[in-house]
Formats: sequence, C-alpha cells, structure tokens
Amino acid sequence: MDPGTADDIGLLDLPLLDHHCHGVVAAPLERASFEHLINEGFDPPPPGTTHFEAPIGLAVRRWCAPVLDLDPLAPPDTYLARRDELGPEEVNRRMLRASPLDSLLIDSGYRSDELLDLPQMGALAGVPVREIVRIEAVAEALAEVGIEAAVYPAALEETLATRAAGAAGLKTIVAYRAGFDFDPASPSRAEVVEAAGAWHRTTGDGRPRLTDPVLLRHGIWTAATIARELRMPIQLHSGLGDPDLRIHRANPALLTDLVRSLGDLGVDVVFLHCYPYHREAAYLAAVFPNVYFDIGSAINYAGPSARRLMAEALEVAPFTKQLYSSDAFGVSELYLLGARLFRDVLGGILAGWIGDGACTTTDARKIAALIGRDNALRIYPVER
Repeated sequence: MDPGTADDIGLLDLPLLDHHCHGVVAAPLERASFEHLINEGFDPPPPGTTHFEAPIGLAVRRWCAPVLDLDPLAPPDTYLARRDELGPEEVNRRMLRASPLDSLLIDSGYRSDELLDLPQMGALAGVPVREIVRIEAVAEALAEVGIEAAVYPAALEETLATRAAGAAGLKTIVAYRAGFDFDPASPSRAEVVEAAGAWHRTTGDGRPRLTDPVLLRHGIWTAATIARELRMPIQLHSGLGDPDLRIHRANPALLTDLVRSLGDLGVDVVFLHCYPYHREAAYLAAVFPNVYFDIGSAINYAGPSARRLMAEALEVAPFTKQLYSSDAFGVSELYLLGARLFRDVLGGILAGWIGDGACTTTDARKIAALIGRDNALRIYPVER
C-alpha cells in the first residue's frame, strides 16, 4: 500500500511551535563554515569528502534549494553560490518564512555572541519568540564575575529566578558536563559552597566551564523550585549531540529516579533530541505523567530515513507527550528542514494509519496538532 503523504491529510500547513531552537548566523558563510554547521562534529570531514555526502546534505539540496529559486537537488556548489548571491539576510528570511512556524522558544545560552538575538530572530521569522534559559550558562556567568562561594547558592537562585520570570522554560546540559549517571538527590548547602569554592579556585583567567557534579545537581534542583513556582518545564538535552558528549551516559532512562522526584515536586521535564534513545524517552513519557520528549535535530540528520525514526518515537508514548523542535542552530536551513521533514514524515505515517484503518482522518489531524503545537502550549507558559 502507498504509505501516503502529509498532503493527503492536509498537514503541509500544520502550525508548529518550535520549542527548542537557537539563533542563526548573520554573516556570510564560506563553504567550510556552512558545512561545519550542518554537522554535529567539531572537525572538518576527511580529505576528499564533504558533509553534503550525508543524509542532511541530501535534505538541504532537496528541500532548501527550491526556496533559493534552484531546482531540487541542485549540486552543492550551485547551492552555495546562490546562497552567497542572495546574502545571509535574504536567505535567513526566506528559510524562516518558508517553514512556516507559529512561534519559537530559543535557547540563548550557547555561542549567543555569534548569532542573531531573540528580537532579530522574531523579526526575521515574523512570529513571537520567547527565551529558554540555560542553567549552566547562568552559573558560569556568575563565576566569571567572581561571586564568592558562600553566596553562590543564593546568587544562582536569584539570578535564575530573574531570568526565568520573562522566559518560557529552563534547560540543563548536564548530559554534556557529567552524563546522566549521577546521584539525583539535591546536595546540601554546605556541599554546594565547598564545590563552588573549589570551582572558583580552578577557573583562573579562562572562561569558567561548569562540570562539577555537585554544582550541576544544585543547578537542576534550584531550577526545579523556580520551574514549579512559574509552572514551566525543565528541558534536558539527551542522546545525539556534539563529540564532547559521552552518548552512552546520555540515555534518559538513567534519569528515572530524578524524573520521579521532579514529578513528586510537580515539575515537567522534556527530553530533547533523544536519538538513539528515543524509545527509552517514549517509554518514560508513557509511564511518568511529567515526562515529555521530542526527536528534534535527529529528524534533520536522518534525512530520507526520518520516517522510520518518527515511527519508532510513536510506538508507545501517548500522543499528548511528544513535541516538535528543530534544534536549528547557525544556519536557517535547519529551521526549514526541521519543519518540512516533520510535517512530511508525520503526515506520511498518519496517512498510512488511515489507509490501514487504524485511525480516522480526524484522529490523524488531532494527533498532528497535539505534537506540532498543542502539547507545547499546555506545558509552557506561552500565550495561545
């Protein structure tokens, strides 16, 4: 049976709330810089190869080339020459407007000095934008200005609360800094002060980087208190990520005890990306009321295989527990790809279900609306 397409059930204009994304680069990009931004690694590809020779490269050429007035699957050199000809502002506007998106929740805590800020992103996309505050970035900013260890716990709580008051959510990258196999209990104040003192003594003149497990746990629990009060979720990066990640320690199942404790506190958690642990994330979402997840940037990097990935994410989790995100960073093509592939693969799966008699067209549209936007509207403090 023909598996069907998103167009078969009218999902090509499905409203999407991108609940996890980043700014894009405003400056022109040379080929090496562009290729770096469509790959999760830090290093250039091996000699004689290119990052265009990957699923995401095919996806860029297939779906983004027409937005730049090129034929689908235009060669990389042709694509990049047209990108240069139009200039970054026009390219960014076209990609963001072609997505199209309902609103953006932007993580502002990573390389923000290289990217367009939130108002600039909102103007380009023509949609409302809200901030997601990265816990570790706030802690590192405090260390950079020399906050004394004795006042560190109070300073972190005050600063996080101030930042969160105007935001839509909080986020931790503990997966990168320590992995998920840590003691989930909240540390004592004495432990935090001692760890802060040791951290500050080792930062020297360099930019502080928070890796101490005690301080990372303290940040999560401080954020949890604020999230409960403001009724906002905490995002946790899991699975797929940069090479400084130890991916076997980024399995969301390792955080089962923390998830349970945060649920007792009334705090929702959202696992981001998740691949290759999207089935574990879906399981947690199925059994814990406070757990949500997305498959984020994995859709972009899976390219033509994204439908299989989405189908696996839909195996056991309630339709009320999955969200949409692009994790777009640096190049606006990732916004367009995230939205286009999400609509296409989800629509194709649902069209197949309709064809098999597993659901009605009304059911399928409701499922798509929940995952695309409505679930996010329910758990984030954003206006409908």
